[in-house]
Amino acid sequence: MAFCDWKRLLLLGRQNMFAKVWRSRREGPSLSWKRCCHWSAGKSLDPEVKAFLEENTEVTNSGHLTPEIRLRLLTPHCRFWREKPDLWPYGDPFWAIYWPGGQALSRYILDNPCVVKGRSVLDLGSGCGATAIAAVMSGASRVLANDIDPIAGMAMILNCELNHLNPFPITIKNIINSDAGNWDLIVLGDMFYDEQLADGLHHWLRKCIRIQQTEVLIGDPGRHQFLSHSIHSQLHKVIEYSLPEYTRQENYGLTSSIVWSYQPSNILEDC
Repeated sequence: MAFCDWKRLLLLGRQNMFAKVWRSRREGPSLSWKRCCHWSAGKSLDPEVKAFLEENTEVTNSGHLTPEIRLRLLTPHCRFWREKPDLWPYGDPFWAIYWPGGQALSRYILDNPCVVKGRSVLDLGSGCGATAIAAVMSGASRVLANDIDPIAGMAMILNCELNHLNPFPITIKNIINSDAGNWDLIVLGDMFYDEQLADGLHHWLRKCIRIQQTEVLIGDPGRHQFLSHSIHSQLHKVIEYSLPEYTRQENYGLTSSIVWSYQPSNILEDC
């Protein structure tokens, strides 16, 4: 099975598995989290993993909404686009795909730097780190990238280096349903693919808004799981982007991606 077929499995068949991983990591910081929280460029990267990522990803800035940002991704030029997925030695590489919700968020931040300039930003489910990178490029005062996959954290460091940025702090702890700290802005893309995870996000984001007056921006191309969730009634469309042809092909016909502002009503009743 080629990776392009495996990618369909990531979209359709393995979402529940990934959501279960998010839900299972609710306890306190692990040793991995302590090690990864303040990774510095190159020093804490496992040389073997670093070499594997460099060998099996392609550096690209084409076919996406943000040509300003270079990323290491799995593309048709990579070995694992054709190899059997079982040969990939790490967890499923969600981070190696530049998902359309993240693309929209990153494009919006780059075009509107005032959204993040001088503000603290949490990038939830950061994946390849593009939105966190966009926030740094646009003048955010503090950025934390969060992804539960430690390999994603390593990939983010490599992507920072590609864009001549000092790596931002990265946490691989599941922070949903925990105290995430005080952030001016939380951004998250492509995370509403499982009902239970979506319910947890809905409640947790409402709590962040109530306690910290946090602003929340969500990127999503309009997947059914997102549009059918109750959170959708409390979103306000900020901007919609037409996706480049390459991204459309990667995502089986999705043609656009939207940035939404989350503005829940009756917030005091729920949190």
